[in-house]
Amino acid sequence: MNPSAITKYRPFPAVDLPDRQWPDRTIDRAPIWCSVDLRDGNQALPQPMSIQEKLEFFDLLCRIGFKQIEIGFPSAADTEFNFCRRLIEDDLIPDDVTIQILVQTREHLIRRSFEAIRGARRAIVHIYNSTSPLQRRVTFGDATREEIRDIAVAGAELVRELVPTIPDTEVVLQYSPESFSDTELDFALECCNAVIGVWQPTPDKRMIINLPDTVQWTTPNVHADQIEWMCRHLDRRECIDVSLHTHNDRGTGTAATELGLMAGADRVEGTLFGNGERTGNLDIVNVALNMNSHGIPTGLDFSDLPSIRAVYERVTRMSVAERQPYAGELVFTAFSGSHQDAIKKGLDRRQKEIREAAGDASPAWGVPYLTIDPQDIGRSYEAIIRINSQSGKGGVAYVLDREHGFDLPKTMHPQVGKRIYDLADAQGRELDADEIRDAFHRFFTNVDRPLGVSDYELVHHTSEKGRVDCTATIVIDGEERRVEGLGNGPINAFVHALENAGLKDVKVTDYRSHALHGGSGSDAAAYVQLQHDDGRILWGCGIDPSIEMAGLKALVTAWNLLR
Repeated sequence: MNPSAITKYRPFPAVDLPDRQWPDRTIDRAPIWCSVDLRDGNQALPQPMSIQEKLEFFDLLCRIGFKQIEIGFPSAADTEFNFCRRLIEDDLIPDDVTIQILVQTREHLIRRSFEAIRGARRAIVHIYNSTSPLQRRVTFGDATREEIRDIAVAGAELVRELVPTIPDTEVVLQYSPESFSDTELDFALECCNAVIGVWQPTPDKRMIINLPDTVQWTTPNVHADQIEWMCRHLDRRECIDVSLHTHNDRGTGTAATELGLMAGADRVEGTLFGNGERTGNLDIVNVALNMNSHGIPTGLDFSDLPSIRAVYERVTRMSVAERQPYAGELVFTAFSGSHQDAIKKGLDRRQKEIREAAGDASPAWGVPYLTIDPQDIGRSYEAIIRINSQSGKGGVAYVLDREHGFDLPKTMHPQVGKRIYDLADAQGRELDADEIRDAFHRFFTNVDRPLGVSDYELVHHTSEKGRVDCTATIVIDGEERRVEGLGNGPINAFVHALENAGLKDVKVTDYRSHALHGGSGSDAAAYVQLQHDDGRILWGCGIDPSIEMAGLKALVTAWNLLR
């Protein structure tokens, strides 16, 4: 911003609440959730959803577990009205789901809204009027506080009057002092208490006071102060569900909501993935999964988040950002080498803890850099670690293990990791799992030049336990030779055979093998570490249906890599 422009902005005033309680509270239970995707979310779309798309989205919201769903503004357009009627007349609203409609506090709009909800089992009628000084001055032409309060009261009185006209429908009143976030607190309270006085809620006939952070003007702690102040001063507080409706203009919608819950709110309105006007509404997925990560049940089921995201993206024609918390393509992905190594160690340790628990309660989640288990929201481990030039030894080993079944010895990780991420650096891009596998095969597996082994025969001496004769056909620099050796196992015998052929400058320092669970069911993978006389140490990998031949190929590969 141009420095000269700063002078036209003013700091937002603090709330006088010296004995605020919310900083010492924690969130220990979920709020009442209300999805406003079909209203706030839909109105913010460049191409609003069709009725069929809204029906599909409504079904999705019900399956996720929302019990309150704002379905639209039926008095504003025929499409909205017809959608409401379709839900009611086709009996598409589950018995435990309450629909919510939004309407300005204007008489003809409220009457039309009651026509729309006729026949519903239960409906929240959400009335609102703007209350802030800026709105009073600009939108309402310098309306007085009394005039604005009277608009709210008249709307509540009309709703109360119309309730008997739809006797089969239980009506819950919700009132919002729209633009609450920049309304004087005493005036917001005056409007809310006036509406409460009209509706006369009881513990059995509750109402909702919604306090929208319509535009984020300030930091989340000030929002929390506003919510706590209102919760302290509202009439009939025990009969009121105080609701939050945060936006994201400052990028702090989630923080404002969480602090607002600590400040005493009972209910949260938001959308999937934060769709909404300007920078969007609250992302309910984010807040709910934050609670899940602390062991708090929410009543919302995001166990198949990729499928939810797919429906959302298709019917809204919006896209979820790659770094969107929990849902983004890359949020569980590590490119950094140190992160990859820590994640791999954490996942391996967790598998060990689960085995040791032997059917007892699952051990507490604890994997570096992963706040939740990706599998709990339908994400796979395979996508967690991805390789580019910033990656490291642990990440490459992780991909080779999880995707392709290679359980590389730990001391082999640096050798393989460096070669693979040097390749990524040279190509200037990320390598996918198949490219990593292909590079591993090319550089470290069954390398047969300048030395190759084409045939071998082993004879185990029963009279000398552990003694093995090895006769092998090797190809060295294009020349085929037959070699023989005696040792205490196939690898040792083959090394002696190579020594007898004059190849005496290496020794075996480590050997591992396992069934290759990521490849053919008949294949084995073997790893041999050789140390050269000059001190260099390198690993080679061999793959073959025969575990013995796999070991010989691994030894040959390591020998070739030392050339």
